[in-house]
Amino acid sequence: MKLTKYTHACVRFDKGGRALVIDPGSFSEVEDALAGAEALLVTHEHADHLDIDRVSAVLEGTDSLSAWAPGRVADQLRDAAPTAASRVHTAEPGQEFEAAGFRVQTFGSQHALIHPLVPVVANIGYVVDGEVFHPGDSFTVPNGIEVETLLVPVHAPWNKIQEVIDFIIAVRARRAFPIHNALINDLGTGIVEGHAKRIGALYGTEYRHLEPGESVEI
Repeated sequence: MKLTKYTHACVRFDKGGRALVIDPGSFSEVEDALAGAEALLVTHEHADHLDIDRVSAVLEGTDSLSAWAPGRVADQLRDAAPTAASRVHTAEPGQEFEAAGFRVQTFGSQHALIHPLVPVVANIGYVVDGEVFHPGDSFTVPNGIEVETLLVPVHAPWNKIQEVIDFIIAVRARRAFPIHNALINDLGTGIVEGHAKRIGALYGTEYRHLEPGESVEI
């Protein structure tokens, strides 16, 4: 399975000529990420994880792309892409389903707290093929499963370095790659990822930086 990182929180998985995409948001290369994909997973409604206009245009322009998203987001997609409404499914915690030939499991239920005055929205994390966990905007630890690959939200209005490192330690994946990093500069990246790499290694996790457009085989 090939994993390709796009800008910010968007990733694409390719396997056997089929593709699945998670979180093509407003900072991401939406059309490139979704080109030829058969499945789209959305963790939550924030624009940096779902560019509703661009994604709905892709949904309307093809009959081969299906989407899964939390209830409110699924409704938004159905409204924005009415001809694709039957291909938009509601994702809830504790589900397991197949999407584009990939096995998907769902974990968690809400976005991490930004501030008490900022409403908390639904957030679903996805494990793909029992191998890779994309948590969206949360530090949910998937229960009852050991994942080999963790996608780590390294910088956000709702996190700090201590929480990032504790998340890596808690999941204990064999490898980890960054997501949610479009708003951090090179200096900040060096600091956060330096800690992630050094401390993650103490607990058996190899942390590696990926640039947008870079792919790895997992």
